[in-house]
Amino acid sequence: MFRELGAFLDSIKARDPAPRSRWEVLLYPGVLAIGLHRFAHWLFKGELYFFARLINHIARFLTAIDIHPGAKIGRHLFIDHGFTVIGETAQIGDNVTIYQCVTLGGTNPTNGVGGKRHPTIEDDAILGSGAQVLGPITVGKRARVGANAVVTQNVPEGATMVGVRARPTLVEAKDYQKEFVPYGTPCSEAFDPSTQKLEILQCEMEQLQKRIAAFAKERAKNDDKIETKGRDSA
Repeated sequence: MFRELGAFLDSIKARDPAPRSRWEVLLYPGVLAIGLHRFAHWLFKGELYFFARLINHIARFLTAIDIHPGAKIGRHLFIDHGFTVIGETAQIGDNVTIYQCVTLGGTNPTNGVGGKRHPTIEDDAILGSGAQVLGPITVGKRARVGANAVVTQNVPEGATMVGVRARPTLVEAKDYQKEFVPYGTPCSEAFDPSTQKLEILQCEMEQLQKRIAAFAKERAKNDDKIETKGRDSA
């Protein structure tokens, strides 16, 4: 048990440059929230729903992290800071990183049957600050969801999603090949869809200006030729 705890703390330390030792990591609200959730989930599986909910409320009061006792969480989940909500039927794989103010929310089933209402987050995924992942969708392995993105459709493995509604964006190979990227997406204007559209429009504008200049130059030459012919004929 202590070996597993040590591996868990080391996995967090590898993803967060702030702590100097395992002792600091033990004070993280995410660590306490996950520890209490393990106990609450055990009670939930034993159909002791009231006591599971009680542990859930205590954890939420202490950490500002709300994890439903029914949620299934894999190994080495890192919740950095609080104000995160994880719904009842959510499933989280191994080595997932979730930053503050993330919601793994559910949708109202149209058939009236509860079933799977919350997302499935596969191994090594990263959810940036304020991301909203809604419905029974799947976020693939090593996928990254950028800050404040709203995800309502399945995310392919290794994709980087940004925007509202979230859409995939191109990421350079040197960034994609990194084992871990803080906050889920490179913090550069080059990866902003709005910036990319402006750059495309700027390129098109430059091409049009060149064509107009060439056309004006050609027309000026033709005007000169016509004027010269008119003088000669006169």
